[in-house]
Amino acid sequence: MPRNAVKPLAALCALALPLTACGGNSAAADENVVTVYSADGLKGENGDGWYDQVFEDFEKETGIEVEYVQGGSGEMVQRTVREKRNPQADVLVTLPPFIQQADTKGLLQKYAPKGVDQVSGADKAADGTWTAVVNNYFGFVHNTKELKQAPTTWEDLLDGKYKNKLQYSTPGVAGDGTAVLIKAMHDFGGEKQAMEYLKKLQANNVGPSASTGKLAPKVDKGELLVANGDVQMNYAQSKSMPNLGIWFPAREGTKPTTFALPYAAGLVTDAPHSENGKKLLDHMLSQKAQQQVSEIGGGFAARQDVKATDANAIALTKLMDGVEVFEPDWDDIEENLTTYVDAWKEATGN
Repeated sequence: MPRNAVKPLAALCALALPLTACGGNSAAADENVVTVYSADGLKGENGDGWYDQVFEDFEKETGIEVEYVQGGSGEMVQRTVREKRNPQADVLVTLPPFIQQADTKGLLQKYAPKGVDQVSGADKAADGTWTAVVNNYFGFVHNTKELKQAPTTWEDLLDGKYKNKLQYSTPGVAGDGTAVLIKAMHDFGGEKQAMEYLKKLQANNVGPSASTGKLAPKVDKGELLVANGDVQMNYAQSKSMPNLGIWFPAREGTKPTTFALPYAAGLVTDAPHSENGKKLLDHMLSQKAQQQVSEIGGGFAARQDVKATDANAIALTKLMDGVEVFEPDWDDIEENLTTYVDAWKEATGN
């Protein structure tokens, strides 16, 4: 199924949401269904992603059909908020700080999937409402055909050759777009300095994009020279996009930096198929599925006891070599996200 495809039921539900509950006699009430709302990146362009394999295995093992709906991280949380009185999703998968936002809004119920004890404390909620299922890191991509050498600094991107050839996804809507703000605030030493930089960068920026996943194909084709992304998604895409290269911006005179941006999953409060949602979360954290994270998905296992040694895992380790990993203050970001996004809008005129 294409990256942004939605199975027929989900598509009908999406159309019906403003008018009706989309429940009752529909297939959503079927006992052998589990509905997943997820940030994009884990489903393959050609049906060859981690989700594709995990969902296929899960359906074979349990007989439970997976209904899948995909969008930007913020978009998926907002959809779940709109449906709070009559939930349609069973499992929500999104990136920080949106998983924390979902928790704060009461969208997630406590559930400890089997194997969650092997997930690092920083990668799961203290109150047991969510856990990372795939670890990941923020990054940028460039077109390797047009740019044999990747840019190295934020300052490089202000060059006139990037005018209308650079794009990043929308902060507050896309998880990776929000990550641009987080990394810029870290690298430039604060909100004010980051906004001053992003104001300058706007001269080269094509404009907003709700989905980060749509940017890599444009980079591969040469429509863009540079875009934001994340390591897992872009590494997986590079298998079918030969002109895609991953890099990590730095301030001039400093080391490149990044931070963990895990795909975090939780059981939706009052989920229509809560037991099926629990089974899917158990499956996602199983040894088998976690072993497939790097092998198939191009990401990093969430379980610390899974030590991947496949070719992808080796290449990913090499890619991260020399990159400084910092830990954002997610509580601050979740609390002040609206303020940061509003500051970005004012600085860039978006």
